[in-house]
Amino acid sequence: MNYTESLDKLLSLTDLERVSGQGPHHRRYDLGRIRLLLKRLDNPHLKTPTVHVTGTKGKGSTAAMIASVLAAQGYKPGLFTSPHLHAFRERIQFNGQPISEGEFAGLVEELWPLVQGINAEGVHGGVTVFEVLTAMAFQHYARKGAGFQVIEVGLGGRLDSTNVVEPQLCVFTSISLDHTAILGDTVEKIAADKGGIMKPGAVAVTSPQQPGAMEALRTIAQELGVPLIPSAEECNCTLQAHDLDGQSFTLSAPWGEFPLRTPLLGGHQLENAATALVGLQVLHERGFTIGRDAIVQGFRTVRWPGRLEVLSREPLLVVDGAHNPYSAGKLWEALHQYFTFSKLIYVVGLSADKNIPGIVQELAQGGPEVIVTRSRHPRAASMQAIVAEFAQAGVMAQAVDGVEGALERAQALAGPGDMVVVTGSLFVAAEAREHVLGIAPELYASLDARAGVP
Repeated sequence: MNYTESLDKLLSLTDLERVSGQGPHHRRYDLGRIRLLLKRLDNPHLKTPTVHVTGTKGKGSTAAMIASVLAAQGYKPGLFTSPHLHAFRERIQFNGQPISEGEFAGLVEELWPLVQGINAEGVHGGVTVFEVLTAMAFQHYARKGAGFQVIEVGLGGRLDSTNVVEPQLCVFTSISLDHTAILGDTVEKIAADKGGIMKPGAVAVTSPQQPGAMEALRTIAQELGVPLIPSAEECNCTLQAHDLDGQSFTLSAPWGEFPLRTPLLGGHQLENAATALVGLQVLHERGFTIGRDAIVQGFRTVRWPGRLEVLSREPLLVVDGAHNPYSAGKLWEALHQYFTFSKLIYVVGLSADKNIPGIVQELAQGGPEVIVTRSRHPRAASMQAIVAEFAQAGVMAQAVDGVEGALERAQALAGPGDMVVVTGSLFVAAEAREHVLGIAPELYASLDARAGVP
């Protein structure tokens, strides 16, 4: 089986990411299938020390920071994240590199008979794409002898497929409203769901949270006897300087002062960095050596593309995968804090299952110029619906079908000193990166058509 064939097999299964919220395809996640699949693989998820990361905003960045420091220390960590930008292989990284095409295909071939067996038994329902990817990651890290696995939750926490691990450390980044149809319609309900990743024997670290979210996390932690450490009570962060290549800052904690630099821009990344550092200190205190040099190197070399990423300078072009009102608001703040520009031109494409009015309200601040588009992802929202929402917010947007064409229109409109920002989803950000950087994407159109996805 080659890589293309393995993708074809994998995507013949139910893919909740590509059909989420679309009528009969919508259903709640369940742990029965993944537990059975992992049991038949001899439970590889229990063979590697684990950091489990959840949150609404910043979980991927924070996971990447922790993994980068662990790599600098020599642990050869696995990093499992979702979604991918350009290729499924990006989701399963080992020691800073995506899994190879051959290893990916080999794992699909190895797991396929087990998947077919579980599906034929019919006790737990059909195994999903994300469940297979999760099992592949655990098997890959166990086989490679990873010193750690840093596992980002896919959705929520309690019933996410990754919530079968027995972590040393649980990390909670900022929690806000998202996936409300599945996780709950209040921050408290969402925090309670995400708090389900806590296990007895672990230590939990949390970014600053809204009071209701923090109370929900504290309640679960107390019930399980899990120490819950707010990062802001342990660590202060001071921004020193920033430019288009990154930012320099100092993290001060009882165990030391750390002058650091990261290529990741935005005030929210300083919050993520503080949470990552506190989590790394927890691991150090639990017997996993993590030195100052590794911390400095790990933060300096971390990569997490598509998040406030500068792709070109003339005109200034930034991509960011903000996809809910909270992250859109943080994007607006970061653009005005970290960049200097005359006119702001947005290229905006959103997913149909997101809070479109809320996102638009945040992006419409200050009356920017807006070009609405849609990605090739099957969950992409109607351009007309987004244009109408901007009109309600007092911004007359124009629609250009296709990210490439919308980006070219925006760049043609940009004068000296103007800035173009592509945002609204990681799918739109990814297509902009592909166009600007010449990256060949993986296309799943035939698979979507076969599955009846519009």
